[in-house]
Amino acid sequence: MRGTGRDGPFNHIGCEVMTVENQVRKPLGRKSYGHIPHLPGSRMGPGDHKCHDGQARIATWKRRDKYDMVIITEKLDGSNVGIARMDGKILPITRAGYLASSSPWEQHWMFANWVFAQQDRFMSILQDGERLCGEWLAQAHGTRYDLWHEPFVLFDIMYGSARCSYLEIRKRALQAGLVMPSVISYGEPMPIDTVMKILSNGGLHGAIDEPEGAVWRIEDKGKFDFMVKYVRPNKQDGQYLPEVSGKEPVWNWRA
Repeated sequence: MRGTGRDGPFNHIGCEVMTVENQVRKPLGRKSYGHIPHLPGSRMGPGDHKCHDGQARIATWKRRDKYDMVIITEKLDGSNVGIARMDGKILPITRAGYLASSSPWEQHWMFANWVFAQQDRFMSILQDGERLCGEWLAQAHGTRYDLWHEPFVLFDIMYGSARCSYLEIRKRALQAGLVMPSVISYGEPMPIDTVMKILSNGGLHGAIDEPEGAVWRIEDKGKFDFMVKYVRPNKQDGQYLPEVSGKEPVWNWRA
């Protein structure tokens, strides 16, 4: 017995069924990006999970040793997407790993067109098998933005489940002229209250509504270790999406 979800068919226990059609539409054969664990007090949705107490301590209070690097960035509220290079081709994909052009949502068609219009830009910084992971902010989800930059914001570069270091991501972002989430703190842990107070001025990406929260990225000796995040408890998920609001789409950017 099979059911059909938003991204593809699933079996009776919720596992995705990799049909021949999906192998074409889902070139990675996997999700592009998983879920980041939540810090204590963070607003959680279906499928979310809390981080370990030790991880929360490292991120917000005390590092394990001098080799820990804590990078805290603004969390943006859009659609998680990817730009993959496979067999010498650039492929725009959704978070679930499907081709963006096969999505039922207009925002993903816009993303696919945006990527294809500038493929050379992404070919120049990606090795075969790598993918850029970022937030597509064209359509407002739970937060509106008066964007001063392009609608794609890069936050990770991955190969399979492996991640590049933060400095490597920044290096490639500069090479391609890509925007990354604003840095709140680089180096030391920082409590949630302090981070959210810094963001209370609207953040650095033109948030019209209250910024969603922040992401803590922890690296050990220059290599990725783990990430945790905090989402403000009063955030209303997808409040501007037509399927939630019953109103017309709200666009932060249109081609």
